[in-house]
Amino acid sequence: MKFLKNTYPFYLIGVFYLMVNLVLRIVLLFHPLTQANYKLTFVIRILLLGAVSDFFIYLIAGSVLVLYLLFISDSKFIKPWGYLIFGMLLCLLVYVSFFNTILNEYGGVIPEIGISLIGLKTFLFGMLLFLPKYRKSIRLALYSIAVFLFVLVIIQNAVSEFFFWNEFGVRYNFIAVDYLIYTNTVIGNIMESYPVLPLFAGIGVIALVSTFIIVRKSKSFLDHLPTFEEKLKTTFAYAVMFVAALYAVPFFAKYENSQNVFNNELQANGLYKFYTAFNSSELDYLKFYHTIPENEAYTLLRHDIHSHSNNSTFRPVINKQPEIHKNVVLITVESLSADFMKTYGNEKNITPFLDELASESLLFSNLYATGNRTVRGLEALTLCIPPTAGESVVKRLDNKNKFSTASVFKSKGYQVKYLYGGDAFFDNMHDFFTGNGYTVVDKKSFSKEEITFSNVWGVCDEDMAHKAIRVMNDEAKSGKPFFNHWMTVSNHRPFTYPENKIDIPSDFKSREGGVKYTDYALRQFFTEAAKQPWFKKTVFVIVADHCASSSGKTELPLEKYRIPAMIYAPGFVKPKKYTELMSQIDIMPTVFGLLNFTYNSKFYGQDVFKPDYSPRAFIATYQDLGLIKDNVLTVISPVKKIRQFELVPQKSDWDIAVRYDEKPIRKIRKDLVIKTVAYYETAFEMLKSKKYQRFNN
Repeated sequence: MKFLKNTYPFYLIGVFYLMVNLVLRIVLLFHPLTQANYKLTFVIRILLLGAVSDFFIYLIAGSVLVLYLLFISDSKFIKPWGYLIFGMLLCLLVYVSFFNTILNEYGGVIPEIGISLIGLKTFLFGMLLFLPKYRKSIRLALYSIAVFLFVLVIIQNAVSEFFFWNEFGVRYNFIAVDYLIYTNTVIGNIMESYPVLPLFAGIGVIALVSTFIIVRKSKSFLDHLPTFEEKLKTTFAYAVMFVAALYAVPFFAKYENSQNVFNNELQANGLYKFYTAFNSSELDYLKFYHTIPENEAYTLLRHDIHSHSNNSTFRPVINKQPEIHKNVVLITVESLSADFMKTYGNEKNITPFLDELASESLLFSNLYATGNRTVRGLEALTLCIPPTAGESVVKRLDNKNKFSTASVFKSKGYQVKYLYGGDAFFDNMHDFFTGNGYTVVDKKSFSKEEITFSNVWGVCDEDMAHKAIRVMNDEAKSGKPFFNHWMTVSNHRPFTYPENKIDIPSDFKSREGGVKYTDYALRQFFTEAAKQPWFKKTVFVIVADHCASSSGKTELPLEKYRIPAMIYAPGFVKPKKYTELMSQIDIMPTVFGLLNFTYNSKFYGQDVFKPDYSPRAFIATYQDLGLIKDNVLTVISPVKKIRQFELVPQKSDWDIAVRYDEKPIRKIRKDLVIKTVAYYETAFEMLKSKKYQRFNN
């Protein structure tokens, strides 16, 4: 009984959580979308096993509440401890307010948020310390606010799960993870789709009433706070239950194995489904998207990429000319939108070197990134495959031994490396690249003397440029050709870089400064590279990973996916502007074509200079998958949605349209829908069935 009194708030909020989830399951069970008739025994099984799952999830998620309750005490205000703690809080507040911290390194609103939270904590602690007569009332008010927040989150989650079920017929999956990433878009959609004010008002009223009841019933906890010894016992007991819950949750999830999908989804806990979706990073194409028979999909694909297999992309790529084993350096520039460059109409002159280089290169002026995150760009350039629903292959568990750019180079005797100025463990890059045959050179390989400037993302691009030169000099000594893929980092928030390098001060922390500094660093790299004996034997490929922004008037705004790309190799590749539509996945197959490589391929990407190349491009978010072809954008989305947009070019002084108006098409072109489905369905199937693994050379 004493144990219950010492944990009464945790107990009451837990009961509330279980009751809300029970109501949610019953609502979903009788929701018209479920379309299933259940016997009483099945209903009881769903509710009981679901409640058990909810109980263990609460034990884990409730750790935040346990910590909060654990630190409610009077002893910390006894002299001298209260003054020492308050002094430390003040020092911390001064430090984050007036000195350069990791919060400032990241930039944006992070410093303000950190200062506000620490300031609030300091203020509240000071009130409790210096106003002992009002401590009881202040604590009750703070406790009530805390309970209200916990209750509000529980109710809001239940409402969110209802609307998610209403739209997709399942508990949370990777689309829910996607919604957290595209917060602005989702909020806009909610504002337009639902009666927001009455809905939020209702949630608020329920939360306030529930909070009042819980606070009234648990108020005695504040009047008789547990002793230190009692807290130790309570914490130990909770720790045991917490560890048990970590094992119990996945154990009970194994029993969600019915042939009836609704049965499994109703029994599941939404929060755990969200967690597993976040970890798996995948979205089942066959379950959520429009499909066609698999044989038909591969038949359409064979017509486009001329594969020799009935159920894969396998085909021999044959070049009759002698192979040219030049070194290849692929430079992927962080967040380089095409419209940053003067070449594409920008008038701010923030890429003077790249604009100069573009005039001396084979420039692909009508190229689109596959996605809007770095890992999508790395996936496109490395695997040359359309983006599949969910997270990039780079961040998935099954991301190794794929048929990749490295596969082709290694079959030709090349040394293969991935160069990155930050920590390659970020975004799972180290796991992906080492698992696909690359040697990784990142910040950990730098000596102290090699770093002149770094921020939260890693060393500046200039330092990485100097390191790259040293790496390539060592590679050249081996007598073997090399392929190096360098990913830049400086054009990324907080946009800080060494001073006195460009005419935009680093402390401005502006996107323009980040772009211009990266441009400056690339000039230093090429200036130094031109002095090396391997320079004339090297092909340089410069391409953006994605644009700086992805939001627009539509789900897939084209201008937010257009990126610059060029191949620079004086004396080998003639300067030219290639204006045909192409995709980021076509870059490396085109490079292989210029080198006259003959190889067995699984790539979806193609050599755009081959006479049988048919222009098209792929663009996508985590769930909206698009194909650009014949001035039409076809978008397929979950719940088997299909939309098409006519691409009407806006007036431009440039030789091709830089921007398009996307006008919805009422009469859908079925041929383009089927082609879109064929590409994305087969890409999902190739990865899922492990057909996209590399050859055993």
